[in-house]
Amino acid sequence: MANTEDDSLYPIAVLIDELRNEDVQLRLNSIKKLSTIALALGVERTRAELIPFLTDTIEDEDEVLWALAEQLGNFIPLVGGPEYASCLLPPLENLATVEETVVREKATESLRMIAAEHSAADIEKHFAPLVKRLSQGDWFTSRTSACGLYAVCYANVSVALKTELRMMFKCLCTDDTPMVRRAAASKIGEFAKAVEMEYLKGEIIPLFIALANDEQFSQDSVRLLAVEAGITIAGS
Repeated sequence: MANTEDDSLYPIAVLIDELRNEDVQLRLNSIKKLSTIALALGVERTRAELIPFLTDTIEDEDEVLWALAEQLGNFIPLVGGPEYASCLLPPLENLATVEETVVREKATESLRMIAAEHSAADIEKHFAPLVKRLSQGDWFTSRTSACGLYAVCYANVSVALKTELRMMFKCLCTDDTPMVRRAAASKIGEFAKAVEMEYLKGEIIPLFIALANDEQFSQDSVRLLAVEAGITIAGS
């Protein structure tokens, strides 16, 4: 019995040991083997042990964090399917707040993939609160990541929460930090596609106009935003 128990702990023990190794390449290789480790653990232990471990203890080089964000986007089958997808949100939420842009972008991409597998009830219960937390984060990094998540959850929440999300997106569009406003500007087109026509005309277009007149944006950025918004409006 003892040997069986020891064997069951082996995958996690090896992962912990490798992630503490000074060799970055070894740590990177370990992250790339996460799916194999999850298969060895089974879905219940992956949810109960592996995901919390990754949430609480991962601090590493950008390339390792990027690989982790990529891996987690494909982890839904390894945690038991869509009904358990919400357990993947905490580590990705952490990764969406880090300083390195490419890591945040990959975390946001994986969050969007996972949102597509959420039921409407789970979007309301788990995903929308994550978007709200990121949107209200003290650091601009979390707020920039939040901008890319509104469009994927808006259609699946209650009327009251939709109103709250539109107000929060407006706050991001008028954020004191230029990087946050730029992130909001880059996502306003896709958010406009999700919003009802009455709010598109009454709320989103005025936001776009204000962003297009933001003196801290380059002319090229303004032109790209104008093309995207124009296409969106024309298709609505």
